[in-house]
Parts: sequence; structure tokens; C-alpha cells
Amino acid sequence: MPEATYGVSVLDIEISVATPDDRDRIVETLVAAFTADPVLRHLFPDDTTYPAHAAAFFGHLFDKRVHRNSILTAGGGRSVAIWEPPGGSNAVEISLPPVEAARMRAYDDAVRAALPDEPYWYLGVLGTHPDWTGRRWGHAVMAEGLRRAAEEGLPAILETSTAGNVAMYRKAGWDVIAEISDPLPIWVLRH
Repeated sequence: MPEATYGVSVLDIEISVATPDDRDRIVETLVAAFTADPVLRHLFPDDTTYPAHAAAFFGHLFDKRVHRNSILTAGGGRSVAIWEPPGGSNAVEISLPPVEAARMRAYDDAVRAALPDEPYWYLGVLGTHPDWTGRRWGHAVMAEGLRRAAEEGLPAILETSTAGNVAMYRKAGWDVIAEISDPLPIWVLRH
């Protein structure tokens, strides 16, 4: 695997493509990683139902993409990048109570309206379990997805609702292409 140019050498970090057997570890990692994330807490604000709803959300994303070989992990699933290659759908369709379902639709509609019409690789989720942060595994799995996009001559797109993430992504070569204010602040970035 070639050395990445996104602030981390992928030669130093073992990156794996997730298989169905990795589902539980990856869902557990992402539920823990996104406990304070503005989007996930907007969608699932109740502390008592957050774990179950977030697990259903991340489980759906995993199930939808695992057979496309586009879920990249480091640290045995403790850091995860869920990528959607071109030609797939970014829509999330899970069974939720009506209030949460309405928030999910509003969020999805706002983001989809800001996404480009051209083909692209979509970084839907990037997270590291809080007990394993600081190892640059997230940068490594992001870099591997960016490498795949570059090999195909395509851009990569992501969105975030965390201002600190915008600065981190900019350092990794991403540019803000859209800003959304409703239903919450969202930045759409392109690499």
C-alpha cells in the first residue's frame, strides 16, 4: 500500500476492509464515537434511547455498504470510515419513531440538496472509539478512501456539523463547498 499524503503513512497502520463479521465491533465503535456529535444528538437527543437508535442507524449504514468493500477500519474496527462509492444512495432508511424519523428526513433533505450532481466518493462516517483516539487511525482510513477516489479520478465529499472538524478536514486538503444552517449548522466539503 502506498504512503499517503494526508498527514499519516498508511504503511505504519494496518487498514482492513470490513466484512459482515466486523459489524458488532464497528457499530459499538461508532455509537461510542458519536455520543456528543451534533448531528447524532440532533437526530437522537434522548440519552435513554440514543444507544439503541444510534446502533440502528450505524447498523443500517454498515449493512448497506459492507458488500461494496467500502468500509475501512484500523485497529481491529476501533476506527472506521464508511465510504459510499459512486452510484450508491446516501439516503438513510431505518425504522424510527415519528419524531426521530421526521428529524432524519429533514436532515437528509438539507444535505442532499447541497451535494454535487457529478459522481463522487462519499465519506458518510468517520469515527474512532474514544478509548483509542490519538493514534491517527481516523486519518489513515480517510486517506485510504481518498486514495481510492483519486485512482478513479473522482472527488470525495463529506459533511460535518462540528466546526473543529472543518479545520481538521481543511488541513487534510478538503474545501468547504456549501454551508447549511437548518436544521443545524452543516458544512459540506470536497477533496
